[in-house]
Amino acid sequence: MERQRRNTKKYSFRQPDLKELRNLTSYVLDPLGFKARYGKLLYIMTTQVDEGLMSVLVQFYVRLYRCFTFPDFQLLPTLEEYAYLVGIPIQDQIPFNGLESVPTSQEVADMLHIDESLVRAHMTTKGGIQGLPSEFLIAQATMYGKAMSEDAFEAIFVLLIYGLVLFPNIDKLVDVNAIRIFSTLNHVPTLLGNTYFSLHMRNAKGGGTIVCCLPLLYKWFISHLPQTVAFKENKGCLRWSTRLMSLTNDDIFWYNRVYDGVQIIDSCGEFSNVPLLEGVFFQEGKDPQGLKGRMVHAWRKIHKKGRKELGPKNCIALEPYTSWVRRRAFEYLMPYEYPRPAPLVVAGPSTLPDQGVVKLRDEDHSRAWIREREELLQHIKEKDALIEFLEHQVIDDPDEAWTSLLPQSSMFWKRKYD
Repeated sequence: MERQRRNTKKYSFRQPDLKELRNLTSYVLDPLGFKARYGKLLYIMTTQVDEGLMSVLVQFYVRLYRCFTFPDFQLLPTLEEYAYLVGIPIQDQIPFNGLESVPTSQEVADMLHIDESLVRAHMTTKGGIQGLPSEFLIAQATMYGKAMSEDAFEAIFVLLIYGLVLFPNIDKLVDVNAIRIFSTLNHVPTLLGNTYFSLHMRNAKGGGTIVCCLPLLYKWFISHLPQTVAFKENKGCLRWSTRLMSLTNDDIFWYNRVYDGVQIIDSCGEFSNVPLLEGVFFQEGKDPQGLKGRMVHAWRKIHKKGRKELGPKNCIALEPYTSWVRRRAFEYLMPYEYPRPAPLVVAGPSTLPDQGVVKLRDEDHSRAWIREREELLQHIKEKDALIEFLEHQVIDDPDEAWTSLLPQSSMFWKRKYD
């Protein structure tokens, strides 16, 4: 009997043309210093997104649990994962909440190291939202880049990345909200909240344009996929729906060693969770319980947990949870068919001809080889993650004497790890 499936929804993604913005990377004089100051913005900005994969991924989003539910496992991006991927720490400060005042032309000019008259002259309104045209900002960044005025160039360049990549909204416009977010110091909760909000609202409306940092969501999802799915050449020309539906809990890369010493944010203030999405449940201007103010106040006191409270890490899902996920997946229906092979049933050896036995042995060897290859690829992936972690530690601890090793590039760390 064929399984019932739910209808897929039509989604599109806001993907601005970043060619001119990427050209500005040639003016970054010190990439490692830039990474130390602003995180992995260059890495995020130059990520090539497979829109086909993302179109399939969003079909698995379930509004009730605010996560991606697959046949027997669930995935959801976390604050700590986003912080690592974008290379920006989560600060013990209130994130952007929309209550901040709109910066004046003079404040924007001071922020970008340009004349206030230029800001005032180019401030425009598009789609009912104020902002600065990306064309104007790119021209200013190019001018300062050619003049090797590092502070002014980086200020404008980073604002462009925030307005066009991290928080895209209106095409070719860095809107005033992106400018306000740029001026705050705790960006990761806003990035994650914006991702959930866009997925949540588009899902509620049955499709539409998803407006969030697509490269970051893409990098998060890819980090959990086995390399043979994410990066292997698709010789069978399988659709992404088939490739994802064939994955099981055992295939997912659940844990990265870079999080070994990380304390997770477990709750904030009076909230037993991390308040990011509660705003979906009230309309702006209609908040009789003062939920928004309570959420802002809660971020003044975040509660973290580490290994001492949580115990040793364990990536094994217990059977009650797995059964619950499978039951939920069955109730909500999957958007695609299950292409999983039926288990191989082997009769007694006496009933098999010699040729069949040889064939089964060959299949066993083949499966063992594939399993060994998967383990090797997983080891390589973990090693690369450790290399990046060590490089990140060098940048985070500039006072250490071993920062003199930094120019030797990641090949040094590869030799050390090997």
